[in-house]
Amino acid sequence: MTGPLQGVKVIDLSRVLAGPYCTMLLGDMGAEVIKIESVDYGDETRGWGPPFVEGESAYYLCANRNKQGITLNLKSKKGIDILRKLVSDADVVVQNFKLGTLERLGFGYKEMKKINEEIILASISGFGSTGSYSHLPGYDYIVQAMSGLMSITGEIEAQPAKVGVAIADVLTGLFTCIGILGAIHHRSRTGEGQEVDISLFDSQLASLVNVASNYLCSGQIPERLGNAHPNIVPYQVFTASDGDFIIAVGNDQQYRKLTILLEDEKLLTEKYKTNSSRLQNKSELIEIIAARIRTKSRAEWKQLLDEAGIPNGPIYNVKEALESDQANSRNMVVKVKHPTIPDLKLVGSPLKFSKTPVKMDCHPPLHSEHTEAVLLKLGYSLLEIKKMKQDQII
Repeated sequence: MTGPLQGVKVIDLSRVLAGPYCTMLLGDMGAEVIKIESVDYGDETRGWGPPFVEGESAYYLCANRNKQGITLNLKSKKGIDILRKLVSDADVVVQNFKLGTLERLGFGYKEMKKINEEIILASISGFGSTGSYSHLPGYDYIVQAMSGLMSITGEIEAQPAKVGVAIADVLTGLFTCIGILGAIHHRSRTGEGQEVDISLFDSQLASLVNVASNYLCSGQIPERLGNAHPNIVPYQVFTASDGDFIIAVGNDQQYRKLTILLEDEKLLTEKYKTNSSRLQNKSELIEIIAARIRTKSRAEWKQLLDEAGIPNGPIYNVKEALESDQANSRNMVVKVKHPTIPDLKLVGSPLKFSKTPVKMDCHPPLHSEHTEAVLLKLGYSLLEIKKMKQDQII
């Protein structure tokens, strides 16, 4: 069996996280991905550590499996010629250069179309190719701030907080992957390639979902709520006799089941009967529930809530989450063969296909690991490759 994208060739000119995460997903689904890095230092994330494992940074390893890695000096005519050959029979190019850089290299979308009429060019940037911010650099942290995400993240009386991972980058990688798949489907029907323009800012705005909709419908600016939910009650962290856990009551039926477990008649009054009324009387309701929750341990509540069918869960640290029985049963930690790292562990793919399962065919490549193999396939001789190495073209 092969992946659903078997036969799709992707040229990856991206670096750091959003682009590499997107191309890793494409590689997971069976696409042939050729990652092009600079000759001197490569992807910046190679130096983003500690931790390092046998010289490879954990950050780089998280987003670069299932790719062939080559180096190319794009400031040289020969390097440009090699890139031209790679693009000529590719399906997709993914890039996140600064705005205008690709055009200066002679590889804007119009120029790429001359090389390959059906090419799909996916361009990732902080703010997109248009708009008053388009010229600005856009790191994940900056976009979390400017998109409104930080304004709703953190405790009510504390500073705005960023999410603990580069979530804008990850979401942009996902949206770019979706855009590429849509463009591939369009091309299969029409024969037309196209440019896909994805920005971190747009992606993060879109991902505000109900919070953005709340503002657009009401005109009220959303505020930080800590661990509470803006539209559902009770849906937050509670403290049992021995620590914290989460109760997430998603509807009125679940709430009625919860009131039975909490054994407090005050919870059955009319002002708490519906989610809307609970939201209006949130503070006093949470005070009553919190007092009852403190009377039992987390394990006791876990058993009672599970038996009643009320969503709840412990607050795991990263170790506990990755080593949980559920993560193990879903193959969410995988071992990948690596030329220098014994038993390299990576987070598995969330994509579960019944007919075309994801495979971990290739470890995150060493710097320039596949340059010779790729160039030989393009028709260059060993002598030519040796000369290019001497001239620092590869």
